[in-house]
Amino acid sequence: MKPRIAVTVGDFNGIGPEVVLRSLRTKAVRESCIPVLIGPANVFLYYAGNGGKRLTLVPFSNRRIPPGATAIVESSEVSPLQIAPGNLSQAAGAAAASAITVAAGMALRGEVDAMVTAPVSKQAMHLAGVRFPGQTEMLQHLSKSPHVAMMLVSPTLRVGLVTIHIPLSDVSRALTSSLVIERITVIHSALRQDWGIARPALAILGLNPHAGEGGDIGTEEQDVILPALERLRKKGIRLDGPFPADGFFARYRPGAYDGVVAMYHDQGLIPLKMSSAGRAVNVSVGLRIVRTSPDHGTAFDRAGRDLADPGSMVEAILLAVRIAHNRRRHAQIVRHA
Repeated sequence: MKPRIAVTVGDFNGIGPEVVLRSLRTKAVRESCIPVLIGPANVFLYYAGNGGKRLTLVPFSNRRIPPGATAIVESSEVSPLQIAPGNLSQAAGAAAASAITVAAGMALRGEVDAMVTAPVSKQAMHLAGVRFPGQTEMLQHLSKSPHVAMMLVSPTLRVGLVTIHIPLSDVSRALTSSLVIERITVIHSALRQDWGIARPALAILGLNPHAGEGGDIGTEEQDVILPALERLRKKGIRLDGPFPADGFFARYRPGAYDGVVAMYHDQGLIPLKMSSAGRAVNVSVGLRIVRTSPDHGTAFDRAGRDLADPGSMVEAILLAVRIAHNRRRHAQIVRHA
């Protein structure tokens, strides 16, 4: 049976609804899963009409989806008059947050096998009263998952992060050996459970230029990262590093490692996004549920023009399907071990 994948609306004034609808029309998505739209019906109907396409929506509770129709769960109501492509809106932030909350609940109850979140505006969600730094942190809270990490995945590279959505000026203070151990452990476990890699090999990046140059350009490598790596190696986890980030990515070859762990957001994600040609996927690893999203933002400057490329959203849906299958297989192996 095809897995059921909840796909949230994202910020309805951005390109989220457009890339969602475009992705659902691709053969790869249609053949791999049963998509379930989560969000206001008026938003999806607006963007379908804007692109000159027909869209037939049926309630997901119906369960029997007629040919040519798409299932939907209306997580909130939005008037067509509230839809203003390209504009920051409290209403759009509230709708995005409601869709995330509803989709997470469905995944936790087993009504869907995974969720894929369209891009949101953190600023719009904050205007709506959401106090989480990003969707990863929000989903960690909703799913009561104790340890979560953010990973971006492309066809040739997987990059996990130790610190996520914090200012660069706070990274050094936030970086502790216990946090490094926690995030590497989560990433390592995800590679085994979600990607089916029996003994993952990880490359760890340093924090400072030249990985600290033996302490001359910062001491975080000696004081924080190396002690954490030694403890993890004693547990049998395969780790190399810490590597200077610039030299590592300059020489990196696909398949050299199963994953790379960066100390902060841009250190790992700039090279990944540059090399992924718009096909990278964001994965919240460690969650009790499966969640992926495209690697781009709301692109308010392109919203409503029917120009957005759905490639990353397509990849996010397909990866959610693969992870759902792998988790089911991993659970069966564990039960019979």
